Amino acid sequence: MSRELKEKIKESLSAVLPITAIVLLLCSTITPMPLAPMMLFLMGAFLLIIGMGFFTLGADMAMMPIGEKVGARLAKSNKLGIIAISCFIIGVIITIAEPVLAGQTPGAPDLVLILSVAIGVGLFLVLAFLRNLFGWSLNRILIGFYLLVFVLAFLVPRSFVAVAFDSGGVTTGPMTVPFIMALGIGLSAVGKGKSDGDDNFGLIALCSIGPILSVLILGLVFHSSSGSYTPLDIPDVTSTRELWMQFQNAFLDYAIEVLTALGPILAFFLIFQIFFLHLRKKQLIKILVGILYTFIGLTLFLTGVNVGFMPAGNYLGTQLAQLPYNWILVPLAMVIGYFIVKAEPAVIVLNKQVSDVTEGTISEKMMMTGLSLGMAISLGLDMVRVLTGISIFWFLIPGYVIALGLSFVVPKIFTAIAFDSGGVASGPMTATFLLPFAMGVCEAVGGDILTDAFGIVAMVAMTPLITIQLVGLAFKIKTDAQKKHQKLAEPFAEEEILDLSKED
Repeated sequence: MSRELKEKIKESLSAVLPITAIVLLLCSTITPMPLAPMMLFLMGAFLLIIGMGFFTLGADMAMMPIGEKVGARLAKSNKLGIIAISCFIIGVIITIAEPVLAGQTPGAPDLVLILSVAIGVGLFLVLAFLRNLFGWSLNRILIGFYLLVFVLAFLVPRSFVAVAFDSGGVTTGPMTVPFIMALGIGLSAVGKGKSDGDDNFGLIALCSIGPILSVLILGLVFHSSSGSYTPLDIPDVTSTRELWMQFQNAFLDYAIEVLTALGPILAFFLIFQIFFLHLRKKQLIKILVGILYTFIGLTLFLTGVNVGFMPAGNYLGTQLAQLPYNWILVPLAMVIGYFIVKAEPAVIVLNKQVSDVTEGTISEKMMMTGLSLGMAISLGLDMVRVLTGISIFWFLIPGYVIALGLSFVVPKIFTAIAFDSGGVASGPMTATFLLPFAMGVCEAVGGDILTDAFGIVAMVAMTPLITIQLVGLAFKIKTDAQKKHQKLAEPFAEEEILDLSKED
């Protein structure tokens, strides 16, 4: 095992261990868990740690370099039409590669949903490039489109609203984030206003809007108020052989899914390599090895979270909601949220990229603190929503008003990073652990799954917009105070120099 891979696995161990410890603590105290989901969870945690290690190393070796090199090569062409078409194709390809909420959107056929969401991401990736090229204000674009989103949200059936906002988070997952962020860095060479550094970010923020609009428009077209979901079935595992069979059966399915996702990206890269990039053999081999690591990592990760974490999340939610003191769900969900965001693979990629681009000014620790606090707040609020049945509008509208308002007072780079982080935080851990957790709670209290349980991804995607910008506001206040202190100190320094000259 290479030294780099060992380091990545150590990082993933430190990220996954806290949430594993929390689940084990709950299962040994207030919510005893049967052997079957417990065995699945522990095996899933092991696969999660190994998978995250391989994935993050693969992202460093392949996904990020591919995105940067393709973006830089497109920027050099200086042909607006070619760049726009390429961005659209890239957006469609990587969105089809990501898991979306197919099968859970009322009245809309799966194929129509997937293609609509993919086209939405493709169009908004083109918009993100144009914004970079012409130096358009990100916060004004966000305000305009989120106004449109909320207008449409009031016109569609309630069963579409939560799923629509959720789709904006789940489509910007581990496959999309590294590639699009690196693509943005490569394309930033043709942008305006690069001194602020915010042109390196904001692509994920805009790409998250496309799926929301797509699903809302489907709601206007199909206008169905009925919907269904498939209740989670916890398999009965009584031996290590049966445990292995559960994961063995899923390995092939997720390997095919990941291969299907990576295949178009690899083909796209090879076309660029043959006709435009002409990388040296050593560079090409390193990227291909990185893609192999990405394939292994994502296959292990998705198998672990889907087979191991999903049943545990659903069981815990159900049992906690049935307690006579089920209000404890709110603080427990906040603790889970604080630690579980660290296990999102795309979060690690985002934090490293932010630290690298800002040359450490915005550190990985600063980003992780903001994201952890955001996730904790979002899950606490979401448990209040699920337990009481309060409409998601009472949370989303004030949340986005605050987030968009902050964009006028914080440094632009923090706004771009914050809206990127909203899509990044709501990844596969949210979809496979927290969503089943919310479903379990919702079923236990007799709520509506489509309107009450769904929407947790939207909540997770919203709060980092506020917390990261608050970090930016604190950073700005601290920086301004230091500058003011330096200006006040300058006259005294000049007086000392004059005094010394007089003495001479």
